[in-house]
Amino acid sequence: MEQQKKMEESFLRAHREFVSNLTRSLELLEKDISEVVDMEQTCTDEWCQATESVLDELAKLIYSISEPRWLGKEDSDKIKKLRNRIHDLYAQYKKASAA
Repeated sequence: MEQQKKMEESFLRAHREFVSNLTRSLELLEKDISEVVDMEQTCTDEWCQATESVLDELAKLIYSISEPRWLGKEDSDKIKKLRNRIHDLYAQYKKASAA
């Protein structure tokens, strides 16, 4: 029983670190997209392709996160927020790429 508890704690730490890293990645991407929108620049093909690729990969990662039974509400809420943020970032990206 003690061994299982240690294993769950280890998984939880790794899970939280993974979610934290995804959050930082979204923040960096969000900043990049916002700068393009704020400067009202035309989206270059290279930037659009790279940004869309990163968005796609982050979305795959975020939506593939399973929520183990031992995951607390706070951690579950973080995943839901990440899913909402990636959706919002797609909308921002579409706005920037249409400019």
